[in-house]
Amino acid sequence: MGAVRDLTPGLASPVRTIATDSGEEPEGGVALCLSGGGYRAMLFHLGVIWRLREAGWLERLDRVSSVSGGSITAAALALAGVDEFEEAVVGRLRDLARRTLDWTSVVEGALLPGSIAEKLAGAYRDHIFGDAVLADLPRRPDFIINATNVGSGALARFERTGVRDWRVGSLPDPEIPLATAVACSSAFPPILSPYRLRPMVDWVDEEGNDLGDAQHRRALYLSDGGVYDNLGLETAWKRCRTVIVSDAGGLMAPEERPADDWPRHMVRVLRVVDNQVRALRKSQVIEGLRRGNRDGVYIGIRSNIEDYGLPDALMAPFARTLELAEIATRLERLSDDVQMRLINWGYAVGDAGLRKHLDPSSDPPAGFPYPEAGV
Repeated sequence: MGAVRDLTPGLASPVRTIATDSGEEPEGGVALCLSGGGYRAMLFHLGVIWRLREAGWLERLDRVSSVSGGSITAAALALAGVDEFEEAVVGRLRDLARRTLDWTSVVEGALLPGSIAEKLAGAYRDHIFGDAVLADLPRRPDFIINATNVGSGALARFERTGVRDWRVGSLPDPEIPLATAVACSSAFPPILSPYRLRPMVDWVDEEGNDLGDAQHRRALYLSDGGVYDNLGLETAWKRCRTVIVSDAGGLMAPEERPADDWPRHMVRVLRVVDNQVRALRKSQVIEGLRRGNRDGVYIGIRSNIEDYGLPDALMAPFARTLELAEIATRLERLSDDVQMRLINWGYAVGDAGLRKHLDPSSDPPAGFPYPEAGV
């Protein structure tokens, strides 16, 4: 497969458009959206956040909305103190990336009591989040960890106060483990999905609930948040005027001879549908920024840093960064060298997007977080 360039940095390439607004002006505020993409996304987002932190933009955030691999990064960031970034965020995420969690959870789920998704939640608890619960999330910024409610076909939003699904209702249970929320958000199908969440408290009715019956409230069947919205965009776009989108999502490869037996053909069809939804979400962001419906920046793992036109951008050869973009969407152990390169690439393209579209007055960085690794 040939190299595919992402021309969005200069906002000059044609894209397919969809409606970007309901006509209502969003509230003020700044949101950061973190996409899915397994460990690839987790570490790429870490690099983007590293650069935003240096430039003083983390303090400006009002909302962080995440799905899948992005939710691992978001949750680690939420639990860290102001001065604990390199130890509590960088150190813990890099340590996690040295462990394979997906197939380990599959094997344990097959051989031991409990589901595969529950084993994943246990691994998150043991290796990174401990006994933290939703109530431990900060009041500001507002962290939204998104999963897909397969039953309602809508997002299930884990927040500091509990879980919400606009069709089913509100579940005021702030004692849900943070590891459970992240496991639901990153339970990508068909291997790690679904997580069956049984409510321990009573539901609260809200206006607009059309599935507030006992059948839909008895248990929530939750899958990867990226099934519904791979950019974590929905809960931020409607609320905030400035939106920073970090996208480390994958790209569906073409097939010269697709399978014609119905099981494999159906899998391929579902991947096509999923890829189209991802493309439309991305188009929504790019077109919304072009039109001025929102301020902010789209930062993509498949971008070419040369397209930003910054003479002092960090050195990031496109062929090398594409190698990183094509790492499989897995929770599979990554070498220290690949980890550092992913973080460096997120940092470099995050800097280019920051200074090109968001904060031109920001000073350029002195170099990569890991200068010995490059990208």
